[in-house]
Amino acid sequence: MSLAAPFTDIFGSPPTALASAPGRVNLIGEHTDYNDGAVLPAAIDRYVSVALAPNDGSAHRVRSTRFGDTTERPVGDPKRDDWSDYAMGALWKAGALGWCTGGMDVLIDSDVPDGAGVSSSAALITAILRAAADSAGVSVDPADIAKHARAVENDYIGMPCGIMDQMAVGLARKGTALALNTRDLSYEVVEIPAAWTFMVIHSGIRRELADGRYSVRFEECRHAAETLGTAALCLLTDAQKDAVAALPDTLRKRALHVTSEHDRTLAASAALKAADLDTFARLMSESHRSYSEDFEASTPEIDALVADAVDSGAKAARLTGGGFGGCIVVLVETAIAEAWITAFLDRHPGTWRV
Repeated sequence: MSLAAPFTDIFGSPPTALASAPGRVNLIGEHTDYNDGAVLPAAIDRYVSVALAPNDGSAHRVRSTRFGDTTERPVGDPKRDDWSDYAMGALWKAGALGWCTGGMDVLIDSDVPDGAGVSSSAALITAILRAAADSAGVSVDPADIAKHARAVENDYIGMPCGIMDQMAVGLARKGTALALNTRDLSYEVVEIPAAWTFMVIHSGIRRELADGRYSVRFEECRHAAETLGTAALCLLTDAQKDAVAALPDTLRKRALHVTSEHDRTLAASAALKAADLDTFARLMSESHRSYSEDFEASTPEIDALVADAVDSGAKAARLTGGGFGGCIVVLVETAIAEAWITAFLDRHPGTWRV
């Protein structure tokens, strides 16, 4: 929907900028992004859209089409565990960059589900930063927008995430994946073969990155890296890889997942470019096993969904996103995709296609 007319109705004047960003699904490469590793996300056909304009006041007014009321908060207001925090964080960053100097009016519309592991927050922050830059007449490289969006998550929200989500929602487009090196931000946009279909299915288990478990895994990876004498857990020397076996059990398992996931993601990117379906499927399956057993970020319910997906004809399936709930991504041959998803959802009425 176009937000120009409803924005004008709500705030009394037209927006100065409109922008949007898609959600994303990570095909493979979990918790490698903040360990300087490889990731392979893809854009999904769901978007966060925003309309924005300065209001000449000292407060931001934020409204979502999902809610009936406008939230008004002072410029520079810190996080308060409210739904509007991500919008406020994006506006805080836009102000720091000189893209807005006072209060802003923002209208948000989204069909990207929250708590599903498909980057609704990164899409919202990215869309607002894009709109704020456009409103200020500033041209910004998409990779720089991604860096600013990550800073919002890290510095305002307090979420120690990597940069995968922000790069994915800023650079990927429907039908493509982003083969990204998070160490130097080099990337390649790769076309997904027409014979492959990736289904994103919500498990019915809502996940909250802010509930602490994501941060625990982040700290475990940091501790493992420090013990091994590196700042990049994905890029160990042969001697450091040998030393992983001597780590305390929890840190050993976290390091095993991260290092092997980096290698799997590089191999999966090559398989995608070569349209090698069987190799890509095998790597996805190995990724889920590692994510569940070594990183311990899955749940019994999600493990059961993944197993049933493969048993019922999918080439592979895995938990995607930060873990502990949200969505699975399933690789199905396009020729059977629609029949497969109908039968799968019928067997699992608490799930839905994203």
